[in-house]
Amino acid sequence: MTGNRALANIDVVMPNDTKTGTDMEQGEHVILAGAPDSAVLIVCDHASRYIPVEFGDLGLAGEHLEDHIAWDIGAGELARALARKLGVTAMLAGVSRLVVDCNRHLDDPTAFPETSDGVPVPGNTGLSPTERQRRADTFYWPYHHAIRDLLCGLEPVRPAPAVISIHSFTPELDGVTRRWHLGALWDKDNRISAPFMEYFDRHGGILVGDNEPYSGRHKADFTLDHHAEAEGLPHLGIEIRQDLVETPQGIAEWAGILAGALRDILADSSLYTHRAGQQ
Repeated sequence: MTGNRALANIDVVMPNDTKTGTDMEQGEHVILAGAPDSAVLIVCDHASRYIPVEFGDLGLAGEHLEDHIAWDIGAGELARALARKLGVTAMLAGVSRLVVDCNRHLDDPTAFPETSDGVPVPGNTGLSPTERQRRADTFYWPYHHAIRDLLCGLEPVRPAPAVISIHSFTPELDGVTRRWHLGALWDKDNRISAPFMEYFDRHGGILVGDNEPYSGRHKADFTLDHHAEAEGLPHLGIEIRQDLVETPQGIAEWAGILAGALRDILADSSLYTHRAGQQ
């Protein structure tokens, strides 16, 4: 891993802190501290729509800055609520994916999107290598270094901490309705995804996509690939439909549902080992 290791723009929030997502939308990446005996890290790459003042509005109209192209609607607050219910640590990115997408390789064209869901982003047109590097050093690498440091800090609790990634998806894309309530994203390691999906099969009423509407096997899934898959850590990517978590009531309801599905899985001490062949 490269880039600036400075922890500027990192805010640490204790479990009983009453800050809201709005309070924390100041360009700071947020660490929500968990219980000392927990070896689980929740990450949310697209938690914030905040664009630092130096970038203006990136040439976008106001409605686009509140739309899904700027962030994963509801995902940040859901990650906070879920972390608090489970008593685990969370790491939330503090800037819009339009500034730099923390869930992409930096050489991916969508890391600094010139167009997002058909909407041109003038402020990202023709960025110089120097400006790309500056954004990466200022926002991207501090986020990923903090994730790595947090995982290292959890290793004394369990040798292979678990990583849960929270995203949200639009109910419709390109005219296609997405019927799933949730998506479970995974690649080679199904130690969490398999019992997670089985839980909802047993309880019924909630439709979970197996690597739908996005796939954990897609190369764009940088955070889990880099921090969990490559290290052999147990992990799961969760996608939730945005209309389910666009209100405080929806966030509270679905945090409870997800906590119910994950609590027994994460309580199994045998989970916290490196996947065979990786350590």
